[in-house]
Amino acid sequence: MRPLDGVVVLSLEQAVAVPYATRLMADLGARVIKVERPGAGDFARHYDRACGDVSSYFAWTNVGKESLAVDLKHPEGLAVVTAIAARADVVMCNLSPAAARRLGLDADTLRSAHPQLIVAELSSYGDGGPYSDRKAFDALIQSETGLVAATGDGPSMARAGISVADISAGTQLHAAVLAALLGRARTGSGATLRLTLMEALAEWMHQPALYAHGTGRDPERVGAHHPTIAPYGPFTCGDGGAVHLAVQNDGQWRRLCEVVSLAPDLRFETVAGRVEHRTQLHAQLQTYFDGVDSDELLADLDRADVPAARTRPVGELTRHPQLVARQRWTEVAVPGGVTPMMRPPVDGLTWEAAPVPALGQHTDDVLAWLGYQPDTIADLRSRGVTSATPMA
Repeated sequence: MRPLDGVVVLSLEQAVAVPYATRLMADLGARVIKVERPGAGDFARHYDRACGDVSSYFAWTNVGKESLAVDLKHPEGLAVVTAIAARADVVMCNLSPAAARRLGLDADTLRSAHPQLIVAELSSYGDGGPYSDRKAFDALIQSETGLVAATGDGPSMARAGISVADISAGTQLHAAVLAALLGRARTGSGATLRLTLMEALAEWMHQPALYAHGTGRDPERVGAHHPTIAPYGPFTCGDGGAVHLAVQNDGQWRRLCEVVSLAPDLRFETVAGRVEHRTQLHAQLQTYFDGVDSDELLADLDRADVPAARTRPVGELTRHPQLVARQRWTEVAVPGGVTPMMRPPVDGLTWEAAPVPALGQHTDDVLAWLGYQPDTIADLRSRGVTSATPMA
């Protein structure tokens, strides 16, 4: 038995943040019913075609869900979703607050009818404040919270290479829902949970914000290196490979000096000194690295207990020797094929490699679960209120 077996989650979701949160719920055994638009579906389905007929984003965030394709603008379609909400344990939503209120699917309306329900809403910036009506997406939130300004090299800024605002929101929303389920088991009462995309990432930006507040200056942009620790970043080697150092204290620094035959230098004796003289330090280290093979360097650093890693391209992750040896990768079915998918990173919980749904694949099943008769199901489909697409 999985921890959330028997828990029903209705999700009015699209893109990444809430779909990632509900994917985590599905991993734990929840039945996640994903509401999509007939004919189009979640727009993240079509970002790319890297995984069969769906995008890499969609495949990653929708493993193990059921897809219900229903037109929320049609009264009979809205009635379907309202009926599911009445039987659900959790409703998760990233519709705009105004759209949710118009449909009667906002937390206040749902919980007035079903006090035991847990409703989790994600918005861009939240109610109130000068940004309350502004739309936001991952990269925009990275900019607003300072992550773009803190990322890059010298004068060049960069967004993080993954959807870190969406991921931070998804993980925090998931944790909050789990806490609310635990609370309901004790008290019988549901909960209204609200999270903003901006505040989710602002929480993760605490350390650089506190550094800037306490020192009066923003962290320096130093590319893949660390703004306040050195040497801490990737260095190329003579064979073209790259090794990432993470020397965080003076003991590790002294052991690195033995590996690279670096003479004692008063400028580099402390972390602060190494950061202050980063350019000179890097130049001396690079002279040594230019003459060595990356595999040999990593072996030497391992023997000396100096933290280091290889800097690998993204394409190697699905065949990374550590993940392969630990059998972390499996295959899941996606519309139009199969794709590799990593098992959940926490061991000790039962997990099955469930498929990624086709658009509307489970529409008829969900309607039957609600008590709709076959002729009614066929009628709704014929009039475009719902749609059903079998898995290819």
